[in-house]
Amino acid sequence: MFRNREIRRLAVWFAGVTIVCSGAGFALQPGAGLLLLAAAAAYGAAFFLFTRARYRSIAKISEQIDQVLHDGDCLYIGEMDEGELSILQTEISKMTLRIREQNDALKKEKGHLADSLADIAHQLRTPLTSANLILSLLKDNPGESGRKGLLRDMEGLFRQMDRLIDSLLKLSRLDAGIVVFRKEPVQVAGLIETASRPLLIPMELHEITLEIQVPEGARIDGDPDWLGEALQNILKNCMESVGDRGCIQIACEDTLLYTEITIHDSGPGFGKEDLYHVFDRFYRGRDTKASGYGIGLSLCRTIITRQGGTVAARNHPRGGALFVIRFPK
Repeated sequence: MFRNREIRRLAVWFAGVTIVCSGAGFALQPGAGLLLLAAAAAYGAAFFLFTRARYRSIAKISEQIDQVLHDGDCLYIGEMDEGELSILQTEISKMTLRIREQNDALKKEKGHLADSLADIAHQLRTPLTSANLILSLLKDNPGESGRKGLLRDMEGLFRQMDRLIDSLLKLSRLDAGIVVFRKEPVQVAGLIETASRPLLIPMELHEITLEIQVPEGARIDGDPDWLGEALQNILKNCMESVGDRGCIQIACEDTLLYTEITIHDSGPGFGKEDLYHVFDRFYRGRDTKASGYGIGLSLCRTIITRQGGTVAARNHPRGGALFVIRFPK
């Protein structure tokens, strides 16, 4: 309807102009007026046919766009051979491809959110079940020593839930993109000292040796608080791996192209099945005795990659796990 109305308007306008010009030509000289009328008629017919074909092409593109808007699975725009319309068709094709990518990303994010909620519910259910069991035992009025032991166990469960909820909140903030990382020079030596300080007493209790080798002046650009969080999560993982009387070695290499931090522990390393899932969220490995929740290393990777760095895990040739953090300059 829009196409026909516009074509009629153009036809009426062109006919009016032709009549006026032809009338002026006949008034001056009949032969010139007749020639002008014939030329105007030929030009008008060609213009009319061209305009009608052009509007049909535009209407076809409009119908295809309408299909795209009302049918998420139909994201194909037919090709055009004309110049401007071909450019328009190309831009629309880019737009449809972008829409497809966004739709796929939203579907994946929706599925990931559902899986994450299920995992969170499962992770919280375990300590809550244990806490309810302890409460039922306390109702039986145990002796003083038994009651103190149960209360200590409950306190430990609440600490675990507090750490779990804190990690989940950090992950959710990162996933939502509301965290703004600072970018400032960070001394690697100070970063390692800050990250390892809360772990020194547990390391001493378990007789774990911590060896640090960092060249003077080595630095990286990033947010010191979040980078310290990432590094601390790796150190916690290494502590659980080495057990009593183990060793953790931290080294740094500072080159013209990058700054690299390596963390090597003396534990058993990664199993073949676990090596490709080390940084997966909620993955705790095939060792069912693992005390963590599978969040720390996933949080670590998110923090580092969002600030332009990379982190990888592999088995060291001499045994044990090896984590490699690298920030390009």
